[in-house]
Amino acid sequence: MRRLSTPALSAALIATLLGASPAKAQDIIGGSGGAPGPALAPTAPLIGMSPVADGTEEATAPDAVSPDSDITIPARATEGDQDQAATVLADQIVLQGDRTLIAAGGVVIWYQGARLVASRLTVDGASGALTIEGPIHLTEPARRGTPEETTLIADSAQLDRELQDGILRGARLVIARELQLAAREVRRSGEGRLTRLDHVVASSCQVCASDPTPLWEIRARSITHDAETGILHFDHPQFRAFGVPLAVFPFMLSAPDPTVERRTGFLRPEIRTTSGLGFGIKTPYFITLGPSADVTLTPYIAASRTVTLETRYRAAFTNGEMQLTGAISRDDIVQDETRGYLFGAARFELPRGYRLRAQVQYASDRAYLLDYDVTDADRLWSGVTLDRVTRERLFAARIGNYDSLREDEDNAFSPAQVADVIWQRRFEPALIGGEGLMEWSLHAHRRPSDRDGLGRDMARASVGLDWRRTRILPGGVVASALSRLDADLYRIAQDTRYDDIETRVTPVAGVELRWPLMGQAGGATHLVEPVVQLLYSPRREAENTDIPNEDSQLIEFDEGNLFATNRFPGWDRREQGLRANLGIGWTRIDPAGWSLGLTAGRIFRDRPAEEFGADSPLSGRRSDWLISAQYDSGDGLAIANRALFSDGFDFSRNELRVGWLRPGLQLSAGYLWIDSDADESRRVDVSELTFNTGWQFAPGWWGTAEGRYDFAFDRLHTAAAGVQYRNECITVNAGLERSFSNSVDLRPETSFDLSVRLAGFGRQAEVPGTVARRSCMR
Repeated sequence: MRRLSTPALSAALIATLLGASPAKAQDIIGGSGGAPGPALAPTAPLIGMSPVADGTEEATAPDAVSPDSDITIPARATEGDQDQAATVLADQIVLQGDRTLIAAGGVVIWYQGARLVASRLTVDGASGALTIEGPIHLTEPARRGTPEETTLIADSAQLDRELQDGILRGARLVIARELQLAAREVRRSGEGRLTRLDHVVASSCQVCASDPTPLWEIRARSITHDAETGILHFDHPQFRAFGVPLAVFPFMLSAPDPTVERRTGFLRPEIRTTSGLGFGIKTPYFITLGPSADVTLTPYIAASRTVTLETRYRAAFTNGEMQLTGAISRDDIVQDETRGYLFGAARFELPRGYRLRAQVQYASDRAYLLDYDVTDADRLWSGVTLDRVTRERLFAARIGNYDSLREDEDNAFSPAQVADVIWQRRFEPALIGGEGLMEWSLHAHRRPSDRDGLGRDMARASVGLDWRRTRILPGGVVASALSRLDADLYRIAQDTRYDDIETRVTPVAGVELRWPLMGQAGGATHLVEPVVQLLYSPRREAENTDIPNEDSQLIEFDEGNLFATNRFPGWDRREQGLRANLGIGWTRIDPAGWSLGLTAGRIFRDRPAEEFGADSPLSGRRSDWLISAQYDSGDGLAIANRALFSDGFDFSRNELRVGWLRPGLQLSAGYLWIDSDADESRRVDVSELTFNTGWQFAPGWWGTAEGRYDFAFDRLHTAAAGVQYRNECITVNAGLERSFSNSVDLRPETSFDLSVRLAGFGRQAEVPGTVARRSCMR
């Protein structure tokens, strides 16, 4: 059975004060918390590698622990087992006539994985009870450095012969090197399972002789620790900060120790203030439904502005996992209306390598997703995907529904219901050799509207056959012969401008020559590879008017498709005519560890390409020049730039990305320029700067900043800054974000978030940055 891996916390109200948190487990539709992603700057969402992907934001299923494959039950020790014997080392050992054993001076006892260090030990000959004089240290060396590590320190003790149950005086219990509990007296029972501390003080903060008041502490009449469940039970606890009492609870409360990952109870509360909703607070409550399912309910109340209930359900199975997140709200932003959203995702591993994924995305309005900081997605997709990928075959199928939240898109006139199927198989032809690829694909989409033209529905069936054979010629030249044949059958409905049935056959033939060269100079290695590719496919003059272009409106031109037989991303358009793809690549690898790569290329045609728009960098007889460069310093700095420009150095596109990853610094920035293109529905130029950075500016302090500036409109789009302070006993997170969007449905929004977590209660996830380690002055 798979187990959910997100930490959970305490079973009672005290967790709210203690800040017990699973470090804000990643939501199914959310981004990544903690460390930033790749070093290079993020760009606009790209079309995915999946043959049926379209750039729509995809929800990911929750992280889960892999299923248990092996279960080992340790053998129970038999009577007389040698492991039951204790080992005692001391400077002096005396055995008296009544079989009383006295060990003094540097006493060390090993017994069943436990180690006890003391100054004097007396073993009663009749009962076997141990009287120990301190200072005493009781530990389990095998668990040192693990979350299960527990250390017990005392002045004196009376224990049984198993070193488990008994009484310790002037004791201090340290759990997982985080939580310290100091008490006048400690009683252990249940073979060491239950530890009761009387008149106790608990804290995870550093306590020094010169400054005995910790940053925070919990005082209680008694605290009982259950080593099996990892739960701490507080009797009449009192919470103090800087020695000042802040809260008193006249009853029994409980909280998890640092080893607990999941536990029913309150999670870390969060304060959130926005310009639209005002001051508010979230108090999530986590409910475990066994080891493989849980529910989180989060009431969110803002001052006279909103009453919201957020919920998340997660479940893990032997072959997959699923998650549902949603919220329902009544607020003053939209009067007398109930608003909300529901996002869900599931994925399952099926027999024979098949993978099934399901997704649901619904929102009452896009502004809701932004008002409540859910996501900035503006197109939602709900449906089911089935795929299987092996060394020789690929199968992928998807069916679902789109819901656009964009102001300039009417769902009645946009493809809503969409279905795709694709099958590919690689093979080696026996007669002609080389490598072949056969492909079958089906596609259909429907618009809700019945209006002619605006409600156009389409269906397509396609088959493709690709072949390539490569030989190495004298001099190291790599020559390839290649061909491709595509056949398409279209059915077009509700648009009188096109025939109901349309067919098309597109053959492509070509040759390719590559000359990879390698040399060394000054200790550096140089790799140079010029490439010439000549392709031909017959022109079909009426193609651009016989078949509507639904899936190939956004066209990329980069080093990835410089030598592609067809640069259109879909099936509705194909490149035609005689064309030559020319390019050269150069890479320098320096022995100092840095490397530099350059790629340059261009496309030449026998006549202007009518299938591309007039503003496209691929239009005309000669495409724009493509120049790309990549630099890697070898120690964390990466720079990449791609540019498209004409013979007169008029840039149509340019993208610069910079990433710098160093200890205490994570920087990612990018600049994007795209010329306007009416055929791609881009009426104005795109000129944007994005950046995302995190840095350690002081011990324990981690700062973040991110933003997006639109040079075309001369304004910030979004800006955010955050700071985190972390020492051995407390973590404080604060963030400020401003969205400058302003339209009919969207308005500028400012939000501020604050949360505090006290260490020592529930296992904490790793976060970037260091911990401010305080030490006592000697």
